[in-house]
Amino acid sequence: MPNTLKLDIKEQADYLKTRFKKETNAQRKERLHALYLLKSGKVSTLEALSKLLSRDTSTLYRWFQKYKKSGLEGLLKVYKPAGRPITIPPEALEKLKKRIEEPEGFSSYGEIQSWLKENCGVDVDYHVVYRAVRYKFQGKFKFSKRPKSKRHESRENERQPQAMVNG
Repeated sequence: MPNTLKLDIKEQADYLKTRFKKETNAQRKERLHALYLLKSGKVSTLEALSKLLSRDTSTLYRWFQKYKKSGLEGLLKVYKPAGRPITIPPEALEKLKKRIEEPEGFSSYGEIQSWLKENCGVDVDYHVVYRAVRYKFQGKFKFSKRPKSKRHESRENERQPQAMVNG
């Protein structure tokens, strides 16, 4: 008979269940589920929990070591690699940020790409410009919508971008 798992879970089962239901990240949700199952007494051994969650016992052991060392927040902290650094130099990003904040702004990401090449000497791919503006500056283009009566008519007058806005 397998040994029961001895883990002092400080949180209440109701709290873990509520947090589990509200969690949107799959990795954190799975870890909360493991704690909830142990706290509520539905599972008492590492092997049973392993079968129920379809996780290796070494993975669960590693999770519980994190919990013992850093508590719930330490367990729920999911490693996210930094990723590739942005290829636009910091000076060019500063100039771009100032230019975006001006009232006239830009009308497209392609226009930003051309502006970077002309004014900063930075030749970057369209998607690099898109990610920098969209995710680093939280900027996006506003498009004018056609009236409902003209939506189903010909597509000659496609939506035209108005201006870049932040937020």
